[in-house]
Amino acid sequence: MSETPEVTRTPGPPLPRIALGCGNFGGVGSAPEFFGQGLTTDQALAVMDAAWEAGITHFDTADAYGGGRSEAAIGRWIAARGIRPALTTKTYNPMWPGADHGLAPERIARQLHASLDRLGVDRVELYLAHDFDPGVPLADTFAAFARAQTEGSVGAYGVSNFDAAQLTAALAAGTPRAIQNSYSLLAREDSAGLLDLCAARGVAYLAYSPLAGGWLTGKYRRDERFPAGSRMTQRPDPYRALVTGRTFDILDALRVIADARGISLAGLALAWLLADDRVAQIVIGPGRPEQLAPVREALEHPLSAGDLADIERAVA
Repeated sequence: MSETPEVTRTPGPPLPRIALGCGNFGGVGSAPEFFGQGLTTDQALAVMDAAWEAGITHFDTADAYGGGRSEAAIGRWIAARGIRPALTTKTYNPMWPGADHGLAPERIARQLHASLDRLGVDRVELYLAHDFDPGVPLADTFAAFARAQTEGSVGAYGVSNFDAAQLTAALAAGTPRAIQNSYSLLAREDSAGLLDLCAARGVAYLAYSPLAGGWLTGKYRRDERFPAGSRMTQRPDPYRALVTGRTFDILDALRVIADARGISLAGLALAWLLADDRVAQIVIGPGRPEQLAPVREALEHPLSAGDLADIERAVA
């Protein structure tokens, strides 16, 4: 796979189109009940090796992923390999059960310092508010981010899991350069307004969960049990609404389109995102090196206008 190209036609900071999502290193995202599970350090190192070899040079993590284990694994990889990827990390969620959370300025300063220590770097390229905090004025949060920029420990800052109204408020309170939200063929809520708002206001839109928790890999089949170890057996709540006959009808139709093109369903789903100029970056979270194959497919098989029309009919 050739090195993933930088975004030049989308607003916000220049970013590679593909980033490695590291939320399954030492856990399942920020869920405290799964801290210490997910990929082991050795498995995480193998995934990072494969991603770098595939040309993926931007790694995405958060302080609370695995209760800090994700950042620590990336730091170990950087130290062992002598390679410095571009980095995104985030803060908001608690680091352990009962720990504090939120976007208070003093907490941001503490959490950022701890993140840099775990990563073994003195700067991250992108720092995100991992969620909206109704208890702290956005201006206070962004003032803390701006101080980190001035000090040189943060390149650009942004937000995650904000809706259009929250992003509008954020743009009035500071200069967030990016937003990272869930977006896929099965989760298109942001398409109606937020993506266009980002394009109009110079905010890079980063799509996480591009395969909808594995639903767009084809691993979940109608009238069959969910595979052991899958997201639907570990942390199903974010995707429970997809367990409908309509979802399986959509997947069947998309599989026909993918088969006709000679690519996997996952490759088709990623290619659909790459075809949208409003999407600056796709954050993928493979559990094994071989799960990077759909990225190659998506890059090597761009979708035509006819393909996109077929997909729109399938998911409409």
